[in-house]
Amino acid sequence: MTTSDLATDRRPFQPEVLDLGAFLLRPWGRALDLPGGTVAAVTAAAADTEIARWNPLHDATHPAGAEAYLDRADQRWADGSTACFAVTDRADGRLCGNVVLLWTDQGEGVAMVGYWLLAAARGRGLATLATTAITDWGVRTAGVRRIELYHAVGNDSSCRVAARAGFPYEGTLRGSYRYGDGPYNDEHLHARLATDPPVTLG
Repeated sequence: MTTSDLATDRRPFQPEVLDLGAFLLRPWGRALDLPGGTVAAVTAAAADTEIARWNPLHDATHPAGAEAYLDRADQRWADGSTACFAVTDRADGRLCGNVVLLWTDQGEGVAMVGYWLLAAARGRGLATLATTAITDWGVRTAGVRRIELYHAVGNDSSCRVAARAGFPYEGTLRGSYRYGDGPYNDEHLHARLATDPPVTLG
């Protein structure tokens, strides 16, 4: 697909299941069925220390908040603004994490990617796999031209994910975002273009 094709081919995100082999990306929402209950899975994720620090789910630590989280996912799928995927284990269906792609400027073809993983799923390359998959999917199905990835300067694991997923470092944003730790953090900006060479995961 050429750059000129992308300029006229930007579309809302549409839900589907993405097959990553041993893992699946499944759309978040009320219809998602996870072992032990989807609401319980969301509240457990929200209570995870590292998720709360870098990707806080805010009020999802209790059932009503988790239900609101699922409703927001359904709404964002409905309006095509955000692709919210649960990363699940293919064998037993359990939740491993989350990956999301959202339009930040659909007219200009710019989207942002984010992710979190539960403790048991970390350190296995899954964040890189999911980020690469959703990025390729966004380019292919919605005409995304540029995908940006932001993380707090102290979040070294996310910096490694960005590099492995083919998102070069572009600069540091000072006092850019307030994470779960309270103060505004400096952030690293990484980005990938649809025209960049494909990523090969070893």
